[in-house]
Amino acid sequence: MSVDSGSTVMQGEASVEARHRHDGPMLRIRNLRVWFELRRFGFGRAGSVRAVDDVSFDLNHGEAIAVVGESGCGKSTLMKTILGLYQPTGGEVAFEGNVVGDLGGVDLKHYRSAIGYVQQDPFGALPPFMSVRRILEEPLTINGVPSHERLPRIERAMQEVKLTPISDFLEKFPHMLSGGQQQRVVIARAMILQPGLIVADEPVSMLDASVRVEILKLLRSLQESHDLAVIYITHDLSTVRYFSERIFVMYAGKLVEKAPVRSLLNNPRHPYTHALLAATVDPDADNAKTFREVPPGEPPSLVRPPSGCRFHPRCPHRIEGLCEVEVPPDFETDPNHLTACWLYR
Repeated sequence: MSVDSGSTVMQGEASVEARHRHDGPMLRIRNLRVWFELRRFGFGRAGSVRAVDDVSFDLNHGEAIAVVGESGCGKSTLMKTILGLYQPTGGEVAFEGNVVGDLGGVDLKHYRSAIGYVQQDPFGALPPFMSVRRILEEPLTINGVPSHERLPRIERAMQEVKLTPISDFLEKFPHMLSGGQQQRVVIARAMILQPGLIVADEPVSMLDASVRVEILKLLRSLQESHDLAVIYITHDLSTVRYFSERIFVMYAGKLVEKAPVRSLLNNPRHPYTHALLAATVDPDADNAKTFREVPPGEPPSLVRPPSGCRFHPRCPHRIEGLCEVEVPPDFETDPNHLTACWLYR
């Protein structure tokens, strides 16, 4: 991607910010639990939805990771907890060495400005009564950026996401833009405060196939040019190879496999990861009638999840007397390749 003078300024500011980083990972998540309590009217407590249950991982500065899994596995709840929209039931989320739950006032405001959020539905994410200029100006106003600095920063952000010529888009409203252009506005808004971390929740699932690769390449180029950390939430394993360094596979509120992209795609270990890969659409016309064998059944209820390994009711390789009783720890099946499965004890 070509670098104009505006983006050079932003990169310079990012490098200054980098010098003030804490040692260690940017984001540290330890034993995170997010449970939602259910109540029956007149009958008291009815249980809890265990949307995220004992999840731990680190995210390094400048690293892109993907969290993948089918709908209802807890990946969006995990993302919203990182953003501070949900409070953990247990465990902790720490950003730059500071526990997010302990932040308040100026520190909490700084944390929120340090994370950019790219939503799944760009049209629903943009206020229909605001022009592109007002949409991008709002976070600058809220965070006290002087008025004379706002337009130059808006123009730099639009230049970086390739909403050009800028004059053609500044006064347009969301309904006047295509889906790809709307998502570029969402990305520009996420970048406008020069965050250190971007959380992208299914950023291309609502877009036409013709523009999905463009948006992923744009996010990747921004990540590299600004040394951003990125969490990419998706159910589509076919896109992660173009974007991430590591993949975390999530099932029923737990991370069941964590590995570098190449290692996981070339040598998946967990039976659920095999099932996800088997279900990935193959564009080769010769495979249109190929039968794909996937595990039977449905994901379990998160109100009453199975004991032991949560995948064992659907797993074709379960070990009787073990998988349904004990929760498997992470086994290192290859260098930096962790699999929570008793097959690798």
